[in-house]
Amino acid sequence: MESVFNYTKGMVRMDTIYCPGCTHGIAHRLIMETLEEMGKLGETIGCGPIGCGVLAHKFMNVDMLECAHGRAPAVASGIRRVHKDKMVFTYQGDGDLASIGMAEIIHAAARGEKFTTFFINNAIYGMTGGQMAPTTLIGQRSTTTQAGRTVEQAGAPIRVCELISTINGAAYVERVALNSPANIKKAKKAVRRALEVQQQKLGYSLVEFVSTCPTNWGLTPIAAMDFLKEKMLPYYPLGVFKSPDCL
Repeated sequence: MESVFNYTKGMVRMDTIYCPGCTHGIAHRLIMETLEEMGKLGETIGCGPIGCGVLAHKFMNVDMLECAHGRAPAVASGIRRVHKDKMVFTYQGDGDLASIGMAEIIHAAARGEKFTTFFINNAIYGMTGGQMAPTTLIGQRSTTTQAGRTVEQAGAPIRVCELISTINGAAYVERVALNSPANIKKAKKAVRRALEVQQQKLGYSLVEFVSTCPTNWGLTPIAAMDFLKEKMLPYYPLGVFKSPDCL
């Protein structure tokens, strides 16, 4: 009987540490499966974050480094400049990228660094205890905004794709979601396009995954998917924000 599913060689055969309903695992697989299909697993270097993805190096079957909080773009810049023909990526959450690492990601994009960022936006700090993140929605509760985030107290949530797309050195920017089979299929195509931009040395590329965090949202996995669709996507619309003409 012919198999309908093949386990990608890009993922190590072990259980992940993510909570039930978390979409980190889906993002991992899409990235690794795409790299395998491109024949790049042995030519890839990943830069891991501080956050729930801190142990991504245990699950992704490529060479990886663990970076200080928010500093993955600086590390990736150095690696890519030395290893010009390697595929290099950062894997970062919203606290890592949009808070402590905002300067790093902005200037990497401004320099047009030839690596790819995979950005997990689940609108909250995960590993450190469910605090408000730069992407936490207005009215959304967290351990540091127990009555809900307000504009007066914390400003408006930051839209990373819209921001990065205004920078000249950014060549490809797309926001996708991991809440349905159709959106996951589109997400994989975005991963491929971003890596192809890097391969062609066209500039910096970023894919944002709108994701869930049932544990820190205080929701069941199913309710978290509903929250993503009904609350997050209206504020974080999906689509390509910037793309080179050759794609």
